[in-house]
Amino acid sequence: MKLKKLGAVLVSLALTSLTLVALPTAAKASAPLCATAGGVTSCQGVTSDGAKYAMQVPLNFNGTAFLYSKGYRYPISIPGAYDVAASSLVEQVPGRSAAEKAQVATYLLSKGYGIFSSAFAKTGWNADGAVKTNAELIGLFTEQFTATKKIVAWGESQGGFITQALAEQYPDLIDAAVPVCMVGGSVEAALKMAGDALWGMKTFFDPTIKAGGYSAGVPGVVEQLTDIGKIAAALRSLSASVVTGAWPATSTVPAAIKSAIPSRSAVTLIGQMAGLPNISAHIDGSTGPGDPNSLTYSQFVAGIAPAIATLQNLQDAAILGVLVTADLEAINGGRVYDNSKADYEAQLGDGKFIFTSALSGFDATDALLGYLAAAPRVSADAAALTKLRAMLSHTGKVNVPTIAMTAPFESTTPGGHLQWLINANAENLAEAKAAAVASIRKGNPIRVEQSNLMVIWNLPAEKYTTFTALGTPDTSKPAANGTNHCNYTVEQWTTMAEIGALAAAGDRLPNPGIVRTLIRKAGGLFFDRFFEAPPLKFYESYED
Repeated sequence: MKLKKLGAVLVSLALTSLTLVALPTAAKASAPLCATAGGVTSCQGVTSDGAKYAMQVPLNFNGTAFLYSKGYRYPISIPGAYDVAASSLVEQVPGRSAAEKAQVATYLLSKGYGIFSSAFAKTGWNADGAVKTNAELIGLFTEQFTATKKIVAWGESQGGFITQALAEQYPDLIDAAVPVCMVGGSVEAALKMAGDALWGMKTFFDPTIKAGGYSAGVPGVVEQLTDIGKIAAALRSLSASVVTGAWPATSTVPAAIKSAIPSRSAVTLIGQMAGLPNISAHIDGSTGPGDPNSLTYSQFVAGIAPAIATLQNLQDAAILGVLVTADLEAINGGRVYDNSKADYEAQLGDGKFIFTSALSGFDATDALLGYLAAAPRVSADAAALTKLRAMLSHTGKVNVPTIAMTAPFESTTPGGHLQWLINANAENLAEAKAAAVASIRKGNPIRVEQSNLMVIWNLPAEKYTTFTALGTPDTSKPAANGTNHCNYTVEQWTTMAEIGALAAAGDRLPNPGIVRTLIRKAGGLFFDRFFEAPPLKFYESYED
């Protein structure tokens, strides 16, 4: 493992801590409390910034350990759905449930790998502090387990963002990175997608949704929960009327539009202008009810399926829009979402032609876009936006062997996030190669950089939509693999871990043939250097 800069990193972290809290001496991490049982040594402690951590190492430790960074955890509780207290727990490995996490952990420990992670000192968007916590935690782990040779950093969602940032800032501390379903580049990219979806819901279906400018403290929490309740009510109404096209009672859209255009067309428009995927947990976008040659089948696929898929994805996007907006407002001291110059017709782009039926034709689309163009926009607080843009973001430099994985059609961090990293890495490599060529021509031999990035994609089955006896989509089944957020199987997670371990062991990307063999066994994954995911709207130029 690359430990030559560890001492300097820990000193830097201590000084940073001293400066931030203005104490006469820097806080110290607690010595880990360890116990051995069942062939595994388990340790717990607290880092210098107050983050709880946990470590587990089997007695047959092979020298490779996995540092896991968990995804975004909401900073407030949602009654009956989410308890913020759970976010204070240390999660050492990924998984969709406690049972799956246990399976992933058991697999890694049984193979001789160590696992460690922290809960981080702050709930919500915490990437700036989390990277420093992870750097310190690596030092604590290697001091406790001196047989450590290799560190693989991995994480999901915000944890993928943290993993990439750790590799950019402290490449000497890790040997390989495995960011999965990552937020790419900047949190502002995720804010725009979620914020546009939330603003679209407010504008078309319920103008009483606050959608930003939340109050501080308990009143702000009440406002957020109220917004979530209104979003849920609108989505229930829209789901119930997706065929009839009726608009929610809370909508103040003019009667002329309501009578001529079904509400599902506005739903589809919101999804496409925000950049939400057009397939979802139960809608594959190509399957209809009954006879494939029937008019009913084709009408469903072309006209109704995109709206149902958008409704399923909107649930995640709009609620995230509420919570991440409020979180980032609190961090930066004011409004941070801004669509004052957004050109939603440009953001819709080719969707106007691809989803003509779902949008009810060009005239209906133009009417809906016209209504959006006339609707009140949101302007960010200049000082808050400046602070937001000063928060941690990626450079796109891939300094260590990195195996990234995502699902192009997932609901919260679609493939455009990872595509940003692919593009940024390509640009950085091109610049480095041009500099190397110029140096060589001057007679100064220099090593030409090679790509350190390998991308693995998770795609759902071509067809997975099923229908009830009434001819409606069956949504009672689990979400299809390759949809929803970070919705991967235990086999896919452990396969990504094994590929990361191979990269760390060889100090380079593993052989593509070996990778293809591994992912074939896991199922649902593929490796294609030429596959491109649709870019996020944030990284395109759509302003008026």
